[in-house]
Amino acid sequence: MTLSNSQALAIWRGAMVESVRRDAPDLSARQMAVLTTVYMEPPPHTVRALAGALNVSKPAITRALDRLSELGMVRRKTDENDRRSVLIQRTVKGSVYLTEFAELIVGASEKASG
Repeated sequence: MTLSNSQALAIWRGAMVESVRRDAPDLSARQMAVLTTVYMEPPPHTVRALAGALNVSKPAITRALDRLSELGMVRRKTDENDRRSVLIQRTVKGSVYLTEFAELIVGASEKASG
């Protein structure tokens, strides 16, 4: 499937509009990028690895993780093999959030093409 820029933006806008209408957390673009990376890339995930994957600073990743942890969408756990390292883990709440967001994108895509 090939989309024009305007079609892609229409789908994104449709999903975002539906997202802000829901009674769900309003995530920043950085928080969403971190969350989707944790859920779509194979673990293990660390602050250093996420910073490298997204090409942003470790403090920026830490701030995003702080918020995602507060919302229960990810969890931090000390790495048993290297107690200095903290692993970022998926949660059911984060999985449900992303599944519902994906459904918003699908719905927006159907509206844009229909």
